[in-house]
Amino acid sequence: MDFNFTEEQTMLRDMLSRYLADTYTFDARQKVVHGGKGWNPAVWQAFAEELGVLGAPFAEAHGGLGGGAIENMVVMEEMGRAIVLEPYLSTVVIGGGALKHVGGAIADAVIPGIIAGTTRIAFAAYEPQ
Repeated sequence: MDFNFTEEQTMLRDMLSRYLADTYTFDARQKVVHGGKGWNPAVWQAFAEELGVLGAPFAEAHGGLGGGAIENMVVMEEMGRAIVLEPYLSTVVIGGGALKHVGGAIADAVIPGIIAGTTRIAFAAYEPQ
């Protein structure tokens, strides 16, 4: 069994690592923490448009990069290293993962929005409604 990353996974990791090191400084993060939203929409759009990481685990048919769980792991590891605030876990991993596995018309309608950075999903398991 080969546990090494593919060339594409390594490029994804390195690209995201460089971006976060260059733009996601601790001071910038602190400003976002103490700001109104608790996350930075400009960074979210950069993840979608400049880097394409929001599409990493999704099929090319939806506009993604054709990856899966390993690509999610690569992205999550780098985001964890930088203590990223943006809603990748809830939107891409949990919400997008559920949509991928369910499939159908709803997945076809929502996943492209996740990849484009225009759709965010919140996991509301403890909401009474």
